[in-house]
Amino acid sequence: MNGTVVFQSDFGLLDGAVSSMHGVAHSVSSRLRLYNLTHEIPQFNTWEASYRLIQTMRYWTPSTVFVSVVDPGVGTDRRSVVALTTSNHYVVTPDNGTLTHVAKVLGIAECYEIEEETNRLKGSHYSYTFHGRDLYAYTGARLAAEAITIDKVGRKFPPERLVIHPHLPSTYSNSTINANIDILDTRYGSLWTSCSREMFSRIEVNYGEYVNVRISHHGNVVYENDLKYVKSFNNVNIGVALVYINSLFNVGVAINRGNFAKAYDVGSGQDWLISLKKSIESKSGTA
Repeated sequence: MNGTVVFQSDFGLLDGAVSSMHGVAHSVSSRLRLYNLTHEIPQFNTWEASYRLIQTMRYWTPSTVFVSVVDPGVGTDRRSVVALTTSNHYVVTPDNGTLTHVAKVLGIAECYEIEEETNRLKGSHYSYTFHGRDLYAYTGARLAAEAITIDKVGRKFPPERLVIHPHLPSTYSNSTINANIDILDTRYGSLWTSCSREMFSRIEVNYGEYVNVRISHHGNVVYENDLKYVKSFNNVNIGVALVYINSLFNVGVAINRGNFAKAYDVGSGQDWLISLKKSIESKSGTA
């Protein structure tokens, strides 16, 4: 273990919830290095929690422990788990879909259900509404400090039994790519899709050419237009929409110095779909 714990939640920073989780971890070992991924996940949104984990996890050194607490089922019989990824990262979290993108992109090597009676903060058993502090921060810190090993947290179970959100893979058929709008680039309103750079190359669009972008929600088309494929936002005029490859090497859709999601009332998640194909103008060489 490398002694590092990274926290994520939907708690925000207006009160002491996050600080108390840090305090519990620090009480386990003052030598731990404690960081925040984000605490601005939309409340109860386990899909976004899943995506934010995979957005950052690959850039942390192996053996880093992630504590992710977006837990609308706190205090119920939902399972609490520690997962070890194939990249040798640890995630301590409720088993409620938060591991969806981690399982898809990195893969889960081992899973253990946390035995709560033996792996929770001493004296905390009188309350069942703050497992982020009493169970997850405590267990994550003990793992990172090597006070316990993963096989000591509880019963091992197959990764196939994890709760995973339905997630349509990006597909290519009839010169068209179909994919999910996985998430929004929160501050700027760009759309981040599940279409990888490798998949996008199948429609053979070069920089400066146009892509037909069609967005649908529950089967209803909410946007369709031909957008220029560019390296960066400033390759089009201010206020113009574009297609680009984002920092995770997937296809993104944005407006230069604008907010695409707000401009066209577009959201993200399993029900937001996007199709991409080379536009007629590009095929004819008039782009």
